[in-house]
Amino acid sequence: MSGLAAVGALLVGLLFLSLGAEWLVKGSVGLGRRFGISPLILGLTVVAYGTSMPELVVSAAAALDGSSAIAVGNVIGSNIANLGLVLGLTALIRPLPVEASLLRRELPVMVATTLLLPPLLAGGGVSRPEAALLLLGAVAFTVVTARSVSPAAPAEGEEAAPPRPPRHGAAWLAFLALVGLALLLGGGRLFVDGASAGARALGVSERVVGLTVVAIGTSAPELAASLVATLRGHAAIAVGNVIGSCIFNVLFVLGGAGAIQPIAADLRAQTVDLSALGIVTVAAAVLLRVGRALSRVDGGLLLGGYVAFLVALALVA
Repeated sequence: MSGLAAVGALLVGLLFLSLGAEWLVKGSVGLGRRFGISPLILGLTVVAYGTSMPELVVSAAAALDGSSAIAVGNVIGSNIANLGLVLGLTALIRPLPVEASLLRRELPVMVATTLLLPPLLAGGGVSRPEAALLLLGAVAFTVVTARSVSPAAPAEGEEAAPPRPPRHGAAWLAFLALVGLALLLGGGRLFVDGASAGARALGVSERVVGLTVVAIGTSAPELAASLVATLRGHAAIAVGNVIGSCIFNVLFVLGGAGAIQPIAADLRAQTVDLSALGIVTVAAAVLLRVGRALSRVDGGLLLGGYVAFLVALALVA
């Protein structure tokens, strides 16, 4: 891919991401209101699964190509980007109230899945049996989350809307959400292709490409969806999307890629990456629990931590 083509892919990808995020959030919120599903559940499942698809596609393709470093680096780097870049930038734009149910259920699951990574990679990578267990974990999490669905009351951080007749039918809202998701996936892929071509032209290693360029590119749908949700007053979707995506990246993405092709990994080569992920995970969990909200100061701390990670990566690469 030439330099001009790479820039073009980046610009078109960003356009698709912005449109896709707008339509996915609008369609999902509309469906949730029609069927009495809370925005938090939508963020943790529908939106999180959808925005995690680029990570699955990229990691599976990398595993099939024998580029295990990109497959693993994409998962670790995407989770660091989700918590540092996406959650931090979103909170900087508007403080994010956090629902108590998320602190009780999903936040501990996110921490637990992060703790799974070091022993998993210490064994030399992800075998097919281990991948199957991860996928079973993703199914179990989805089932438990879906069973918690209850008639949607005004959620913490949601702007209360007065009762009004639905403007669009369920079929139209579902179509809008699907088109938005398709644009997010296509935009994320174009962004990754353009950015990866530029990075490789500069001689950047596969591990660093996976942790930075590819991870940021595949996290672009999460960023777009969370920013749009926050600007539209749907904080629960924004936070749920980030937490759900971090869980699915380990269970669904790493499990799915490992089921397609066993993934080799060297724990010693991932020391800086896993340390950064552990630090940002603990920091995000503590900040979410304190005051049950993320302030702009909290967002600045998370974003600053992500920048520090990129600097450290550049120094040791």
